Amino acid sequence: MNIRPEQAKALVHSGDEVAFLDVREAADYGDGHPLFVVHCPYSRLEAEALRLVPNRAVPLILIDSGDGVSERAAARLDACGYRNVQIVEGGMPAWRAAGYGVFAGVNVPSKTLGELQEHDHHPDTLDAETLSAWQKEGRAFHFFDSRPPAEYGKMRIPGAQCLPNGELAHRLGAVVQDEQTPIVITCAGRTRGIVGALGLRALGVKNPVYALENGTQGWALADFALDRGAVADPYPDLDDEAHALSRRRAGRLKAAGVSFVSLKEAARLHADGSRTSYLFDMRTQAERARLPCPAATPVLGGQLVQSTDLYVGVRHARLVLVDDTGLRGGLAALWLAGLGYEVHVAVSDGQTALPDFASPHTAPGLTATVERIPVAQAIDALKHAATSLFDLRPSAEFEKRHLRGAVWSIRPHVRVPEGADVAILFGDEPAVTALASDLSGSGLRVFWLDASLEECAAAGWPLETSAPMDRSQAIDRVWFVHDRHDGNREASLRYLAWETGLIEQLDTQERAEFRPVGLPGPA
Repeated sequence: MNIRPEQAKALVHSGDEVAFLDVREAADYGDGHPLFVVHCPYSRLEAEALRLVPNRAVPLILIDSGDGVSERAAARLDACGYRNVQIVEGGMPAWRAAGYGVFAGVNVPSKTLGELQEHDHHPDTLDAETLSAWQKEGRAFHFFDSRPPAEYGKMRIPGAQCLPNGELAHRLGAVVQDEQTPIVITCAGRTRGIVGALGLRALGVKNPVYALENGTQGWALADFALDRGAVADPYPDLDDEAHALSRRRAGRLKAAGVSFVSLKEAARLHADGSRTSYLFDMRTQAERARLPCPAATPVLGGQLVQSTDLYVGVRHARLVLVDDTGLRGGLAALWLAGLGYEVHVAVSDGQTALPDFASPHTAPGLTATVERIPVAQAIDALKHAATSLFDLRPSAEFEKRHLRGAVWSIRPHVRVPEGADVAILFGDEPAVTALASDLSGSGLRVFWLDASLEECAAAGWPLETSAPMDRSQAIDRVWFVHDRHDGNREASLRYLAWETGLIEQLDTQERAEFRPVGLPGPA
């Protein structure tokens, strides 16, 4: 069913559950998309849709470049059991022509939320020059990087300790022993520093708390050097006193309207078939191992807030967060409610087995059975002109190393040479099964080379590198200011100007989607 852009926008702002999916690849998506659309590229459509939109009865809107990819995607989603799929007629060109907002970048709703919180609550900030002066004079302060360890390892400001948002608040009693020493929180840009600082304010932390202005990018723009390749230390353990402090601080979030429910009630809410519900586990891997919650998706609270659209594909859905003290879940819930979701926090006592969080929408996805081909047989098959080898891995990986004879390709743009009768696909299962479903019925024999590059090389298959691809080729990458962390000052300045300008881009309906977030008063 085709709908006009104005109909799609009305559905998104209706207040009801709706999934709005952009099926273009990352390059086009990053260059500009509707604010509340969720990226679900056609190259990995089925696997991503089933993860992002577990409720197949929810209204689902698709948008593309006006090139017919939405029609192809609708057919595949119909085969997966989605029964209410609608296509924005004319795609993004029609959306633009209707005068509706187009937002570059990724995780835009979350970043907009951060800017709104900065605007509404005015966290104290520290610029790079002042931080550097503090370091040089040996001033006492605590300095935390609020990003996950993998991001921290890419680049960090010297002296920063990796303790992601949520975990920082939860473990603060183990690392900050007094109420006077300043705390400085940084990230790569703005959002997580702002939200991290305001989160500690919401918990009644009495220490002076500062968000580092513009994070690592601000540091680099001030001509200070970044460390690269740092390894994050393990999270500090909590003794009984620090654990109790986390529970007490979590109690303050009830005053801000955060919903805390029993585990039994949380299981009932998650099993409610009338709603789309997502279940997330805020605990660490070790904590989950001691008391498992198999149905939940593990995620750091700060990341769930920073990039909500990577985890939740349905606007106005219900989110259930599992935690032990309630602080990590409660802080995430505080901000997620500001994004327009119904959020509940279920607190475990750390001893009692968790209930069965059954979902009424869980069902097996559509999978294509692809015959695997041994490495030696694939090598032999490629000696014949009628065989094509498609490398479906990310383009950046293909550039670094690929099998001789492989052609990098991606599902919406695969072109099978005339006369080919065998296609060998090299990549992970979601990409392979997705393309195989498209090639079924084409007369081609399709095989999956389910082996690593190392296994292929050990069998005598030469590996090659390739020249860097450009924007027209590597459509699986976001190119919007992509090199801002690699010394490109102009890209960093563009990014920061984009981020601070997000609020001004909002129209009246978009602004109304963000709910006010009230912070509790001083402790």
